[in-house]
Order: sequence, then structure tokens, then C-alpha cells
Amino acid sequence: MSCYRREVGAIVLVVALRPKSDRDALEGIDVLADGREVLRARVRAVPHEGAANAALIALLARVAGRPKSAVTITAGLRGRVKQVRVKGDPAELAAIVDRWKAI
Repeated sequence: MSCYRREVGAIVLVVALRPKSDRDALEGIDVLADGREVLRARVRAVPHEGAANAALIALLARVAGRPKSAVTITAGLRGRVKQVRVKGDPAELAAIVDRWKAI
């Protein structure tokens, strides 16, 4: 199982987000207790009025080299585990995510 799946013109990531952190960063790939693989991310923003979600979008856009408009949260807006769609070439994006496994 992987923390992402390829779609036509995008990939969809499963992200475990930690808001109210000391920094904005990716922490690599992890496995949840239920066996799902997730990309661990942390942001300084608080989970109030979408601030943490906006910070996650900005972080993923920056590290993936995409504009913020190419990144959308498709599920989990109010939870810690989210599905995030990143538009672009799926093979190129998958290679980027695979490099994050080494973090």
C-alpha cells in the first residue's frame, strides 16, 4: 500500500497533519495503526477557520513545485487524516513523493 494513488493528470495523497507545530515541514512516510500509509506533515497554523488546511496546501505546493491552485483537499477537511489532490504529471509527482520516503 502507498500513501498516494495516481489519477489522470494528478496524484491523491493521504496526509496525516499535525497543526500547531513549531515548524512547517514534511516528516516522511509513516503507517497508521489501521495499516494505511500516510505522508506525515506538520504546520504552525492552528486548526481554526481553515488556517491549518491552507498552510498544508501551501507546504505541499512548495515542496512539489506546483502552484497552490494545483493542490486541493478532497477529503478530511475537519480531520487530521486528509486526502489531497495534486495536479500535474502523475509519474513526475509520484517520483517526488517517493523521494519524501527518505526524509
